[in-house]
Amino acid sequence: MPAGGTEEAYQSLRPLMFSIAYRMLGSVTEAEDIVQEAFLRYHRAVADRGAPESPKAYLSAVTTRLCIDYLKSARARRESYVGEWLPEPLLTGPSPLGQEVPDPAANAEQSDSLSMAFLLLLERLTPMERAVFLLHDVFSYDYDETAGIVGRSASACRQLAHRARQHVEDNRPRFEASATQRDELAARFFDAVGAGDMDGLVSMLAADVTVTGDSGGVPPSWGRPIIGRDNVSHLLAGLGAQIRDASGTFEPVHVNGQPGALVLAPDGRLVSVFVLDIADEQVQAVRSVISREKLRHLGPLADIDALREKLRERG
Repeated sequence: MPAGGTEEAYQSLRPLMFSIAYRMLGSVTEAEDIVQEAFLRYHRAVADRGAPESPKAYLSAVTTRLCIDYLKSARARRESYVGEWLPEPLLTGPSPLGQEVPDPAANAEQSDSLSMAFLLLLERLTPMERAVFLLHDVFSYDYDETAGIVGRSASACRQLAHRARQHVEDNRPRFEASATQRDELAARFFDAVGAGDMDGLVSMLAADVTVTGDSGGVPPSWGRPIIGRDNVSHLLAGLGAQIRDASGTFEPVHVNGQPGALVLAPDGRLVSVFVLDIADEQVQAVRSVISREKLRHLGPLADIDALREKLRERG
């Protein structure tokens, strides 16, 4: 944590900087690293030249530009990623693992922009389009402020935001309006998965429901999305049986502002994370992250190989 004159800026602005960086990158780990680097640069700038007129503008510019540079360098790695790529899950409510929950969803009007569906939509934008759209449309920086942050003119930022906004609005995900109804459906869904209740699952799944898994290319994995109510219900019922056989449990949580669950091994360590998209009182999409690299920030991880061996022994 920065010391001295930068302490107040760190305490007041770190949540905002993390919110920007996480939405830009879809990675908790990389967002934390970039925010730390931004504050180190701010600390050095204060020591060399005194505090900038606007700490918020300075830190927003450094954070955003570091994110843009990272995304440009990460493009090749994303293209060669084995299997489906999903953002690192961010818990946005209490965790049974005792994780300290960051505060990127403090403003209700920004919470939908945390969803995995929305973050995946942002992946289709160029880094600059993503930055301008987030700064202006999500975080309410005006065009002059945005221009200063990204180093473009205000008119260029308007054009970038317009292109990004058109794409986002054409594909923006829908979610259940009532959080209570959404959470109740999620609870019934995970109960049905855990019990292998095929009829119950079928009644809750949209006809074109999809399941997507991110394992980082390491077994167990689904190489491509599974689509359709029948395919998905069979897959989930089988998965529930495996979890029961391994004495695992589903623990309800909120993930990226949406209902989800942690799959925990008998010793309480984390196996995987599920998150649901719910609209029209049905589950529209199921996303699962089991990649060990993408779950380390959440708490102690289960030994997947040991669990698989246990299942083989039980036959």
